[in-house]
Amino acid sequence: MRVRIFLAFGNHSPTVRLSRAFSSASRLGKVDRQINQQLPSSPARTRFAPSPTGYLHLGSLRTALFNYLLAKATGGQFLLRVEDTDKKRTIADAEERLYSDLKWAGLQWDEGPDVGGPHGPYKQSERTTLYQEHAEKLLQSGHAYRCFCSPEKLKELARRRASLGLPSDYDRTCDGIPRTQSDERASAGDPFVIRLRVPSEPPEYLDLVYGLVGKPNHNKKAQNLGEALYEDPVLLKSDGLPTYHLANVVDDHHMDITHVVRAAEWMSSTPKHLTLYNAFGWKAPHFAHVGLLQDSGRQKFSKRKGDLDVRRFGDQGIFPEALLNYVALYGWSHSHKSDVLSLPDLIASFDMKFTKGNTIVEPHKLMYLQKKYAAKYADEGGPQFEALVDRVFEAIQQEFRTPSWHPEAEYQNPPNGLELRTRVANVLKHTAKNYITPPDFFDNYSYFFYDVPLPEFKDGSGEKYAICREIGAELSGSIEFALGTMRPEDWSESALKEAISAAVEEVEAKNKDFRKQIPAKQESPLLKHAFQDVDIPILNIKEAYKAAQLYLRWGIARGGSGPPMHTAMAILGREVSLQRLYELHELLQAEAVKPGEEEEAKGKL
Repeated sequence: MRVRIFLAFGNHSPTVRLSRAFSSASRLGKVDRQINQQLPSSPARTRFAPSPTGYLHLGSLRTALFNYLLAKATGGQFLLRVEDTDKKRTIADAEERLYSDLKWAGLQWDEGPDVGGPHGPYKQSERTTLYQEHAEKLLQSGHAYRCFCSPEKLKELARRRASLGLPSDYDRTCDGIPRTQSDERASAGDPFVIRLRVPSEPPEYLDLVYGLVGKPNHNKKAQNLGEALYEDPVLLKSDGLPTYHLANVVDDHHMDITHVVRAAEWMSSTPKHLTLYNAFGWKAPHFAHVGLLQDSGRQKFSKRKGDLDVRRFGDQGIFPEALLNYVALYGWSHSHKSDVLSLPDLIASFDMKFTKGNTIVEPHKLMYLQKKYAAKYADEGGPQFEALVDRVFEAIQQEFRTPSWHPEAEYQNPPNGLELRTRVANVLKHTAKNYITPPDFFDNYSYFFYDVPLPEFKDGSGEKYAICREIGAELSGSIEFALGTMRPEDWSESALKEAISAAVEEVEAKNKDFRKQIPAKQESPLLKHAFQDVDIPILNIKEAYKAAQLYLRWGIARGGSGPPMHTAMAILGREVSLQRLYELHELLQAEAVKPGEEEEAKGKL
């Protein structure tokens, strides 16, 4: 998959575009082989630095996870830093949601706003003085300058550039203001911002994913038009607050960050950050840029649009382990035979083998992992399974109180309290391998939780169940007698399975000459209809047993899917199971062969 890499720095001539996509395949290819994909030999200090201008989404969670794994796999520290300087777009509850969503996902930070640490404070709004001091240092060293251009002037510049088909980079109007004059205007209260004076050549760096990065392209169109293009990003805004570029670099340095794993969209900003590191005389951390997560339309996920909000996954019943496992598989490769990797598994096997290119997120993969973890919880039967049972139990209880999954539904005789929870647990034990969410579970196995109406036998629907009309008549008496004579204390999976088998064997033994006695040309119209699409030789014990299972599934499960019928009846209990079989018996009696067809069948016999 191709990736566009954007860098934002200048060239020798002021008429050359400083921010331009570039590629140097031969050069990158040569250096790629030198990239060390092994973990660093010393503990890594990493950070996740979100902004509370939106909620945690799938891409952000993956960024946090990769930084967490790198720190934990090397015995290092994982930091949480809140970049909350954009007050205009800050969402009131986004910060608290950030903490709770990360903790729900299973990621705990070693240092951060709520846990403290030796490098605090960990909220950028509480570090403003530090940024202002460092911006002043850049002014003193000549790496930055004050810009007094009004917003109106900058908008006009951008409009003119757009009309020429050029980017809206700055033209360095204020770069030529003498320092003394700049100081005087600032002292007099003239509004200004502080801009970084970018170099004519961007710093090169060895990206841990893409290799050597840093070769610029010239904007020939700007040269021909005589336009001076300088990006010179703003470092300190007119309100005294820093932009991302300044605060990010200052914080990473003072917090001793050694590695930064972030999305590839930040590659265009990395040379700016390296320019700042060089200006301050600091050592830069190692950078690894991973491809973006995209939807089926190849659009990146956005927190501001609410795309794949992590909280929504939790609210829908997705397991945090499954979601973490899911995002880890995008942008990183592993050597395991299975994609099912718990957080400890991910830590133990983590390395720097990030994959290049953007990735289209596939929802079915999450559903696959959800089922795998549900089955794992059911097999283990520990706290995670009990938590799953509680969640499903509470969701079904709420549905019975206020139907929302099926607003028009009328739930007849649902179990309550402990009986309902016990039934949920028993059903989950046998169906967890297909579990996705509580509503999905309820829809698939609703017959366990209330009196689902018995479907009518209609032509064209459920052809295989048409055998209930004929084979059911043969088996029903024996099955109902066998089940009806079982004592309540004997009503168990093993006893039910044995009773059903015995009933089938009894009927099969009585009718082993059935085919010989009734040739195909003399079969009743109903029997012909029953077998026209379903070829079940009823004299075969295996197929006779299968026919009995179909009959029972129609009566007990109302034709629904689920565990074997002896298991389903054990969960439902003796009274409910026998009542449902009686209802099926009554339906078969009511839908017996029509009088005309019956007389015709008798005449042929």
